[in-house]
Amino acid sequence: MCREIMRKLPPLGALRVFEAAARRLSFKQAADELNVSATAVSHQIRQLEDLLELKLFERGTRQVRLTPAGHTLFPVLRDGLDRFEQAIGEVRRNRDAKVARLTSTVAFVAKRLAPLAGSFREAYPDWTLRLDASNRTVDLDADADAAIRYGTGHYPGLLSQPLFADRFAPVCVPRLAPTSVDDLRQATLVHFEWGPMRRDDERAPVWRQWLERAGVGNIDAAGGLSFTDEIHAVQAVVAGQGIGLLSLTLVAEELASGILVQPFALSLESYRYDLVYSPRAADRSATKVLRDWVSAQFVGPLERPTP
Repeated sequence: MCREIMRKLPPLGALRVFEAAARRLSFKQAADELNVSATAVSHQIRQLEDLLELKLFERGTRQVRLTPAGHTLFPVLRDGLDRFEQAIGEVRRNRDAKVARLTSTVAFVAKRLAPLAGSFREAYPDWTLRLDASNRTVDLDADADAAIRYGTGHYPGLLSQPLFADRFAPVCVPRLAPTSVDDLRQATLVHFEWGPMRRDDERAPVWRQWLERAGVGNIDAAGGLSFTDEIHAVQAVVAGQGIGLLSLTLVAEELASGILVQPFALSLESYRYDLVYSPRAADRSATKVLRDWVSAQFVGPLERPTP
């Protein structure tokens, strides 16, 4: 049975004036913010005090101070107006545009998401896909609806959907393809330098690990060409500068087209890709759209059997 609720609240306008004056501790500055006169501010606050039968400010010659009652009311009212403003902003964003914001690493956006952006438009013609390429951790409550993250799959406080595990293997242009692992002794090895957070992690594959698995010795596993940016390492390999131990996810298009070849079946499993989003965004329309689109693009097709 529905029970009617009658809220006994002062006028919203008076509460808004009080919040501005309490935040600034100045009737004049509150008046400037609200685009009214200082007299109007003083009048509204006096009416609010009369209605509440409480004194909210101690008035001095050039400044005002909150009374204990004012100190009690101010933070609750401030937080409530902040949430009110956020909700109005969200409603306006949903009204004005259907924008789905997806963030991922610079390399994954460039090599995997950007080439697929057209398929999003075909599937959701009323939506705009906004891709954020960033290697920093993005706030999924404020700055994005979802993320494709590269890591261990452990994201406390967030919801995640596994996509696929990444694998690394030697790749090169066809003319540099070795016929045996022994040919790698004469090859220029191309490296991507992992950041300090992952450099010592065994899931961060490097040439030394691959050569050990392949049973190849007497090779300088750190020699050749080294890049701090993964995309630059891919570009060097595509340009024929050497043989790179690269992510098969990032060079999938080049392998499919024959621009690059994978001369050896042996590959190393690395981190995994997950679709990640905040529990507070789970029911958001943009998050649902991204979840459906990303699942259609990436769940399954890039899986590779372990050699």
